[in-house]
Amino acid sequence: MIKSNIRKKILHLRSKNKNIHKVDLDKIIKILTKEKIKVKSIGGYYPVNFEIDDLKLLEDLRKKNFDISLPIIKKDNQMDFYKWSKIEPLKINKYGIPEPITKKIIYPDVLLVPLVAYDLNLNRLGYGGGFYDRYINKISKIKKILTIGLAYSFQQIKKVPTNSFDKKLDCIVNEKEILI
Repeated sequence: MIKSNIRKKILHLRSKNKNIHKVDLDKIIKILTKEKIKVKSIGGYYPVNFEIDDLKLLEDLRKKNFDISLPIIKKDNQMDFYKWSKIEPLKINKYGIPEPITKKIIYPDVLLVPLVAYDLNLNRLGYGGGFYDRYINKISKIKKILTIGLAYSFQQIKKVPTNSFDKKLDCIVNEKEILI
């Protein structure tokens, strides 16, 4: 099946299954402990299109003294992450996604990644713009980063079609399990 057909099918399923699944802080802490990562900063995302809502998790992590950041989309399908807290205002970008106004760039130690579909080999299918693949490629040249995909279990498919630009995730968390 081609990527666009998979996207259409899974996004339709996700819109029908609006059971708001919150990410379990304990699952994320378990991953960070297992991976022995000295984490200071977490890059999250502002949920849209019925994605897993990570905002409560980000706030919980901020209370544990992590620096929190959200992406700002730039030209040429590039993005960077900027410091943010829930008390700070956001602006809406051209895609209708809220972004931080601050200009304090952060290079996260851990990146929470939204996805449309995934497979058991930790391959991720996104919306098709390549934003996260480019960002993961760029930041991996600067520092070691742990990538955690957040999804519903029904977003799992047999095999995600991949190409040389696609970046595997380090793990995926859904409401049932942690895939590492």
